[in-house]
Amino acid sequence: MSAVEEVVTEAPAVEAVPKRAMTLGVGTSLVVLAALVLAPLFVKNFIIFQMTMLLIYGLAVLALNILTGGSGQFSLGQSAFYAVGAYTSAILMEHVGMNYALTLPIAGIICFGFGFLFGQPALRLSGVYLALATFALATAMPQLLKLGYFEHWTGGVQGLVVTKPDAPFGLPMSQDMWLYYFTLAITIGIYIASVNLLRSRSGRAFMAIRDNEIAASAMGVDVALYKTLAFGVSAGITGVAGGLGAIAVQFVAPDGYTITLAISLFLGMVVGGVGWLPGSIVGSAFIIFVPNIAEGISKGLSGAVFGVLLFLVIFLVPHGARQVAIVAQQMLGKLKKN
Repeated sequence: MSAVEEVVTEAPAVEAVPKRAMTLGVGTSLVVLAALVLAPLFVKNFIIFQMTMLLIYGLAVLALNILTGGSGQFSLGQSAFYAVGAYTSAILMEHVGMNYALTLPIAGIICFGFGFLFGQPALRLSGVYLALATFALATAMPQLLKLGYFEHWTGGVQGLVVTKPDAPFGLPMSQDMWLYYFTLAITIGIYIASVNLLRSRSGRAFMAIRDNEIAASAMGVDVALYKTLAFGVSAGITGVAGGLGAIAVQFVAPDGYTITLAISLFLGMVVGGVGWLPGSIVGSAFIIFVPNIAEGISKGLSGAVFGVLLFLVIFLVPHGARQVAIVAQQMLGKLKKN
């Protein structure tokens, strides 16, 4: 059995998530929002940059959660959509001179079309075979970006340097702080839109396909349309995340979007809880900070330490952060009764 097959077959099954379980309570949401808004005022620029990347990867994990947790389709190719979004924003900013904010919806639209078209031939595939098809896409993308035919636009192996934007209207804040708040606003908007999507008629169609494709088809759901639509929406959000990532890092290069990134995003989804959208930010934190913690424990064996930490998380909380949230909610309920 290949490594990809092991990742997919050993991942926890996609379970039905009640509508209320998809989001946090109003009180918890306000506390989290206040923390995200106020935190940059008390930390250095490097920490702000890390928080920005936390939101960006959180968006990419959320996109994968819509695809896998929403419609039940596994993908190991999100790094390809992330790369397309990143290069779209970088090229439009550096070659066309377009405003950075305007490049993001274009990146999202292009990636939506890319994902929707890729979803068409993938309709005949499911499970590990679909994962292998998306794995092939993720493996091929860095090589395609290095082709001499595109080198004038992509910079080839050397990549492109992207200019980080200043705060508008003369606002007294650093570039990192402005980009953080800009990313936070986009993240909140996409999160709200994603929650509403999964609660809408289309979202119910996604979940019907996830639970039982044959039954969904018998009930009149256009399975082919909604499966490709799920791919398109997921790719579009990932493209926006890629564009934000390019602006934040100020650089794009083919080797920055390898299969390792795709597996990291998949790992973030599993750790955060498959099908639980608030867990996306937890999964993002795991893939950003835990490798640094592992390196701090042992630089020579950082990979082994990371593997042990990952094993402990999966063993103790197999359903990820969603399981922790459910247990905490139950404990609070018992305390209130007492």
